[in-house]
Amino acid sequence: MQLLSVNLAHPRSPDYTDAAFTGIDKRPAPGPVAVSAPGPKGVAGSGLAGDEIGDLRHHGGDDQAVYAFAREDLDTWERELGRELPGGVFGENLTTAGVDVNGARIGERWRVGRELVLEVSSARVPCRTFAGWLGQQGWIKRFTEAAAPGAYLRVIQQGEISAGDPIEIVHRPEHEVTVSFLFRATTTERTLLPRVLAAGDALHPEARRKALAYVAKQGS
Repeated sequence: MQLLSVNLAHPRSPDYTDAAFTGIDKRPAPGPVAVSAPGPKGVAGSGLAGDEIGDLRHHGGDDQAVYAFAREDLDTWERELGRELPGGVFGENLTTAGVDVNGARIGERWRVGRELVLEVSSARVPCRTFAGWLGQQGWIKRFTEAAAPGAYLRVIQQGEISAGDPIEIVHRPEHEVTVSFLFRATTTERTLLPRVLAAGDALHPEARRKALAYVAKQGS
């Protein structure tokens, strides 16, 4: 398992975002990148030094400090869309190889390089900016149906990373709540929501609120 590239934003201000700019256009960084916990959502941005986020309401913060996407899934979309998709094009900070990103369990921890330890916290939800950036009609629906959204991660131990660094799974919880499972529960299969609570404290606070609200509604 390996880190193929570490990708940082090249900010742009297109008409498909309401924010002052978007950092979805990410490209491989040439050297080591420092990664640390950025702070609370709504105030803090990316966990990667040199990365920028335009919409702090929905992106960034400690529980979404880093976004990872598998090269294998990019390859699948290359075949589906008939176009080249370089690392970073989906807005991911980490493009990985040999890692089952969507099969990772919430609370799973990865060591990247020698120092950095990350914890899987949530699944990426596609938005209008993502669709506008790719220029694909019906993209949000298509991406959602695939249920392979990539993972958001929080920083447990800060460190520097570079392309080529090894990735090691250092902790894997026993529950069933994978990135793909959580994504389906919060989008197309909401009856799964009560089961995501098995992820415990590692569950993203927003996912927890959705699950608890669903459980309360079902019991009323």
